Amino acid sequence: MLLGFDLNMWLLLCSVGFAAGFIDAIVGGGGMLTIPALLTTGLPPHIALGTNKLAASFGSCTAALTFYRKQLFNLHYWRYTLLATAISAIIGTLVVNIIPLTWLDKILPILIICTAIYTLLSKPPIINNNSLPQATPQLKIKQLLQGSVLGFYDGVAGPGTGAFWTTSSTILYKINILLSSGVARSNNFVSNFCSLCTFIYLGHVNFMIGLLMGVFIMVGSWLGAHSAIRWGGKFIRPIFITVVIGLSINLALKVWH
Repeated sequence: MLLGFDLNMWLLLCSVGFAAGFIDAIVGGGGMLTIPALLTTGLPPHIALGTNKLAASFGSCTAALTFYRKQLFNLHYWRYTLLATAISAIIGTLVVNIIPLTWLDKILPILIICTAIYTLLSKPPIINNNSLPQATPQLKIKQLLQGSVLGFYDGVAGPGTGAFWTTSSTILYKINILLSSGVARSNNFVSNFCSLCTFIYLGHVNFMIGLLMGVFIMVGSWLGAHSAIRWGGKFIRPIFITVVIGLSINLALKVWH
């Protein structure tokens, strides 16, 4: 027994971490798997969210670096998005800190199910454009608004943020799914890290669980990012749909039973 958990619980958390890292690096949405797993251990919602940010930061950092090194993310081009994401994630985390525990217990499962359903039903356009749009004042406004909305959401809760980033980037900037995935993974890391720092300041992180899950998320994320880059959109979309269906069924069973 460690921290009140038996071996099976630790194996579950590590397995979930690996699967979530793999999924998140490809299409996003790993939080739809890790947050329910952390809640089943009996962690209070605030600590589950904070611990998830610690674990998720490993995976999002690994995936972001992979896409950056493969020249699928231009740090200078997306600087306004990154800045807005960082500030909004901190604000979102401060907001969630004042939400009562009883509300979070009821809200999180419903939020995750709604996210899974949206992700399943949404069909982002298939775009083969592998170049970035021209930098204009209108583009900067899009980046600031996108970063503000999704950064805030990731600070408040987070499930599905990576998927929202991928879909919205494809639609807003008319870029292919690989470039959108690079934007998603990089901004997701920024919001994870800024939110994590805020959760640590507030004392809402279980470091042992977060670090252990983080290692497995990092391994899964590395494998997922390389798989996405190698196989492209034809590989990404089927996994995305399969994962969302599985997560939706699992979460529905947990909520109603």
